[in-house]
Amino acid sequence: MSWVVDTCVLIDVLEDDPSFGRASADVLEKSLRDGLVLCPITMVELSPAFAGNLEIQKHFLDQVGIDFTEAWTVADTECAYRAWNLYVQARRGSDTPKRPLADLLIGAFACRQQGLITRNPTDFRRWFPRLKLRQP
Repeated sequence: MSWVVDTCVLIDVLEDDPSFGRASADVLEKSLRDGLVLCPITMVELSPAFAGNLEIQKHFLDQVGIDFTEAWTVADTECAYRAWNLYVQARRGSDTPKRPLADLLIGAFACRQQGLITRNPTDFRRWFPRLKLRQP
């Protein structure tokens, strides 16, 4: 099974971020032998980083060794459904920080893979307690 790559990790590498670029590239390289895959949501989130040029984006992902063709499944929808419900219930009852729906969709997609590579583990841990996380 492959590791799902979170959007922030790819942007770190693409922009050669001074704080996270090298560490993000290193964790991708170390995880490459297990396989790297992109959630369709991340594919969409990356669009502005490539000025909407899908061909250049696909070329970048090919060069990094990330499969961007993995389909969203019913299991992904069901997992995201449960996580979103938990989040909304928690949000209504407390000061739970606001989370974008995209994060929960990416987390749900990663649940049927080996895990998620992200530099924001706290964004996922509460909603997906069994999800394996790797950080740069």
